[in-house]
Amino acid sequence: MRSLLLAAATMSASPLAAKSSRNSLPGLPELSPRVSVEMSNFIPIRPEVAYEELIQEAAQVYDLDPALIRAVMRTESAFNAGAVSPVGAMGLMQLMPELAEEMGVADPFDPRENIMGGAKYLKQLLDAHKGKIDLTLASYNAGPGNVKRYRGIPPFKETRDYVKKITDLLDTSD
Repeated sequence: MRSLLLAAATMSASPLAAKSSRNSLPGLPELSPRVSVEMSNFIPIRPEVAYEELIQEAAQVYDLDPALIRAVMRTESAFNAGAVSPVGAMGLMQLMPELAEEMGVADPFDPRENIMGGAKYLKQLLDAHKGKIDLTLASYNAGPGNVKRYRGIPPFKETRDYVKKITDLLDTSD
């Protein structure tokens, strides 16, 4: 997507591209370039770094380890703010619509809102499970009702793999 945007911005900033596009679509108003992109100013960054300020803010507001927020984001969406799961979870922290609303998230695709909402929920779960990370993660993935029903991590392969993946990420972040 980034390269598509860069290509579009580069093309629209080019006088030749503007001239040829005017002639190719008769009847449409002329558009003047609004954005100038210089490739010399473009510095690619790793996705996890792109949201670091927001992760730190959420960690401070909700008294959470930033590594926990980062590991959940990596596992849930691979840092893709536009991610949508097959069941309808949205954004970086993969919030379901009802949960997003409950956490005060108006736009689940807005990185700040999504991270803050996901961190708020993680904090609620962490408090409910008296600081036990494994139960917190199982609740985040399978729902607190399933954790309560099974009196621990539910016997779902997906949930067990999820908890292991995130706890492994947390172990390597030390």
